[in-house]
Order: sequence, then C-alpha cells, then structure tokens
Amino acid sequence: MRHRLLRLPFVLVPFLCALLLAGVVGQEFRLFERGWFNLKTWWSPAEYSIGLDRYRVVVERQPVEGLDDDISALTYDPDRKTLFTVTNARPELIELSLDGRILRRVPLIGFGDPEAVEYVGPDSFVITDERQQRLIRVQLKEDTQVLNAGEAEQLSLGIGLNGNKGFEGLAYDSTGKRLFVAKERDPLLIYEVHGFPHVNPEQPYAVHVVQDSKRDSRLFVRDLSSLQFDERSGHLLALSDESRLVVELDVKGRPLSTLSLLKGFHGLRKTVPQAEGIAMDEAGTLYLVSEPNLFYVFRQPVE
Repeated sequence: MRHRLLRLPFVLVPFLCALLLAGVVGQEFRLFERGWFNLKTWWSPAEYSIGLDRYRVVVERQPVEGLDDDISALTYDPDRKTLFTVTNARPELIELSLDGRILRRVPLIGFGDPEAVEYVGPDSFVITDERQQRLIRVQLKEDTQVLNAGEAEQLSLGIGLNGNKGFEGLAYDSTGKRLFVAKERDPLLIYEVHGFPHVNPEQPYAVHVVQDSKRDSRLFVRDLSSLQFDERSGHLLALSDESRLVVELDVKGRPLSTLSLLKGFHGLRKTVPQAEGIAMDEAGTLYLVSEPNLFYVFRQPVE
C-alpha cells in the first residue's frame, strides 16, 4: 500500500503537465475570454450590434487574377464604389471592383513597407509604413500615374517601435475626424489619432493621440490585421489573422459580436488562410482579403 501511495504523484505528473500546458495555450490564444464571451452572447445577445454572427459567406476563396501574392489591407471608396488594397513586396496601390477584379494599379514610391490603406475623403487616402510607423496621406486622381511619399503629407508617431509588428490596420471616423491605427501585437494596441490628416488649412496643425487601454484589454485576439469603422452604428470592427476572427466593438470598446473565419462557420468550406484586410460598404456588406491573393464577401441573409 505504501509503494502505491508513493507512486501516485508520479502518475499525476503527465496529467498536471498537460493541464499546465492547456492553461498556457489558453492564455496565449485568449481562449478563456473568448469562451466566456461566447457563453454570454449565447445567453443574452446584444440587441444593438451589427450582428456579425448572422453574416454568411457569398464569395469564398476567389483568386484576385493578376496578383500572385502579398495582398494587404482593404478599404471601401464610397465615391468610386470600389475597393483599394496595397502590396508591399512591390509597393502598389491597387483598385478592385466589388467582385474582386483589378481595375487599376498605381506604383508607390518611397513608402517603405506599406501595410494598410484607408479612404478618408474624396480622392484622399492614408497609407501606413509599418516599420517606420509613418502615416502618409495621398491624393489619387483619375489621371494619377504614381504616388510619391516625398510629395505627401506625413505623420511619424514612432510609438513602441517593434520591427514588422507595427502599424497594421487603419479605420476612419469621418464624423468624429478620428483615424484609428492598429498596432499588430507585442503589445496589441489601437490608437486614435486626432488632427491627421489635416482637414482645415485655416486651423493650426495639431495632432493628438489617444489610447484606450481598457478597450484594448477586452480584445480576446492574438493580433490585429485590419480595422473597419461603421459610420451607421459608430462601432469598430477588428480583424485578427492569428485568431481567425472579426470582433465588433461598441462605442465604449466592449465586444458585441464576432465572425469566425474557421472552416464550418458562416458557411465557410475552408478556413481563411491569412486574413489581411476588411472593408464594409453602405449596405453593410463585408469584403475581406487574405494572402496570398484571395477575395471574400460576407452578407447578412435578407429577412
């Protein structure tokens, strides 16, 4: 009997190690917070959310013809009724139709490592340089042949420089004149930049950067790939590649609903491999791009 008692702790060692490993993995992937959120929303869904859980994929894994790889970011232009993305291996600003066809390609000169693009007004876009944490505002006319960073309005923040884990996503609130800037990870942050781009030349140039640590801590994702601001609700959508998830945040930064990018959810036949950009049009249709060159569309069913 004594020998059995002595051996008992050794029998428990593999179980305890597995339990410890599960705890570490759960914390790293934010599985506990995500599970608790899923339980709460199942029990009491938020009535005033966009309702990402109701979206279904209508275009899946459609290759962007003429683009081999490196697609990054996405934004919707309400004037042209088209989408824009950027590539960084060979820097270009690329215009896409709403069904994912390339309409136009504009070379980017002096942009370093462009990772995000955001529509901020007619013919006006902000592009990020991830490594140098620069925000670059460009003007894109119908006859524009090339965009040169040296000729554009720029803002360098240089907050927590961390190699290629810098500015990964953008979203713009045209009413509040706020530019949301996502830092990918280590740490994961969302900055609110006020005063850039400079919209009124008659006013002095003043930039104010705001952080909301409480909101950022609620984000149960491993990284941030892209952002989208919904003008109708005032809610922010955050896309995570590593967590395969889109999270809706309300005006106070509280998670309301999610859209999983895993196989079997929302009609997806395969997991989205590397989600890099998300955009939304006036009707609430969601567009998503994934490396290497894949295009997706999600819509809510018509009731």
